[in-house]
Amino acid sequence: MGLSVWLGIMAGAGINMDFVYLLTPFLAWLVTGLLKFTINSLKAKKLAFSLIGYGGFPSNHSAIVSSMAALIAFKEGMGHPAFGVAVTLAFIVILDAYSLRRQIGKHAVAINRMTMESSDCTPLRERMGHTAIEIAAGVLVGVGIGGGLAF
Repeated sequence: MGLSVWLGIMAGAGINMDFVYLLTPFLAWLVTGLLKFTINSLKAKKLAFSLIGYGGFPSNHSAIVSSMAALIAFKEGMGHPAFGVAVTLAFIVILDAYSLRRQIGKHAVAINRMTMESSDCTPLRERMGHTAIEIAAGVLVGVGIGGGLAF
């Protein structure tokens, strides 16, 4: 079925979806990923495909959840229940990026050190979490995109 058929079914069922809510997190992910790739490539003085993934400046995870919270705040208002849900989700994701995944990275460093002598072990990725600056930059990008798409 085509998109127009699905939209017709949704409209017939009383579902009126504003697609900006789907577009915003995707756009935040894309913009932040491109920024991160550009920054890493400039630092490495070559295309930094090997640095794509978790960690780095700015935080993709923070940008995605912040974009949705900002979009809801600007379109629906901070008193809307969806804003509370979005802020709660953002808090969990950002806390995870800052603390839990950084601890996983520290464990990877220790495991890599212990298995350095073994030739059959592939080293674990050590850069997993984010610093406060990386998260703040991600939040700024996310709020900018969410706020920009709200109007």
